[in-house]
Amino acid sequence: MRNRRPILRTALPLTLTTGLASALLLGTPPATATEDPVDAVATSLYAPAANPAAYQQADELERAEQRREAAGLRAMARTPHAVWLAGRTPDEVRNETRGVVRDAARRRATPTLVLYNVPGRDCSLYSAGGLRDTTEYRAWVGAVAEGIGDSRAIVVVEPDALALVPADCPGSGGKDGKDGKDDKKAKAAATAARYAQVADAVTTLGTLPHAKVYVDAGHPAWHTVDSIVPRLIKGGVQRATGFSVNVSNYSTDDANAWYGRLISSCLAHVDTGGKASACPTQKWKRADAQRWLDQHAHFAPDRMKHFVTDTSRNGQGPWSPPAGKYKDAQDWCNPPARGLGARPTTRTGDPLNDANLWIKTPGESDGECLRGTKGPKDPERGAIDPKAGVWFPDQALELVRLANPPIMPR
Repeated sequence: MRNRRPILRTALPLTLTTGLASALLLGTPPATATEDPVDAVATSLYAPAANPAAYQQADELERAEQRREAAGLRAMARTPHAVWLAGRTPDEVRNETRGVVRDAARRRATPTLVLYNVPGRDCSLYSAGGLRDTTEYRAWVGAVAEGIGDSRAIVVVEPDALALVPADCPGSGGKDGKDGKDDKKAKAAATAARYAQVADAVTTLGTLPHAKVYVDAGHPAWHTVDSIVPRLIKGGVQRATGFSVNVSNYSTDDANAWYGRLISSCLAHVDTGGKASACPTQKWKRADAQRWLDQHAHFAPDRMKHFVTDTSRNGQGPWSPPAGKYKDAQDWCNPPARGLGARPTTRTGDPLNDANLWIKTPGESDGECLRGTKGPKDPERGAIDPKAGVWFPDQALELVRLANPPIMPR
């Protein structure tokens, strides 16, 4: 199962502190989120300027006398969410990053920055892009680091880059003979380069004094723990604060927390000489997995890698496609009837989960989903979905109406 995501528009800087949805709707100052995971200094999470289409849609709903939906959409737009850095030159990304962290610092807020420019991104599929080679990527990451400087930041490194390495990508079609061997050799070289690129990015960003760095680990319905842990290690997680889970996906809070704990425990087990292949996965019965953890990975949280969780669209959990209806249901791609999840906060109640964040920008399309059909319409929605990263009014309204906890006023 793959979890692709769009190239997301990077918003202009603006902040709004985290707080209760009711405060946002009523226009009163929301409560600030405390216990900043960067250095435990009380602060707020940063809200960049929302996609203008969100406010346009809210205005249209207001004119249609759908005032509750309009208020909910505005509250969603103002909620702290990540700034995605992609497709810019080193000079551009340095200036943009510097502008974001400085604006956040003025407002005593911590921004979430997402690096999304690794070469060969997304197997050249829905979210294709990225820089041309390692040299370009190293310079680009260095510019991001210069932009952050000594400012506070939560940094998520390359969603999907380790969960979907070049070796996982569809081949050229050659299975036998010279073409097949060349394709396999090229994939192996590109995969080795991918691990080195991500590890180098983690090393560069990990030297920053007030940034916490999380390398992406996919989500619980994709790789098993014993599969993703070796990839995280090759990607330099030992030099990071930890890893991110559920970016742009829909897994439940419970599934994400358990997956994160199992990964953290397995990384600690490997760090003390154990093997990842021995670690319990999310497919084990929890009682069996817990017994294994008690025997082999009973570590204090401060000796383990922590994680951050994307809760932007998991309020209703994952979509279950109709059985047998589609050749490829693409349950990750604009699934219907999903809702916003838990609000961003650094008070998660879980000593391993540093923050719940809205990493994916809710309301922006995952791409033109065909679900194994010829298209051009998304057969589940009966219309052509917007391209990746473009505002999707129908989905945005679903997210607001089905938010859990609710975001619309009563």
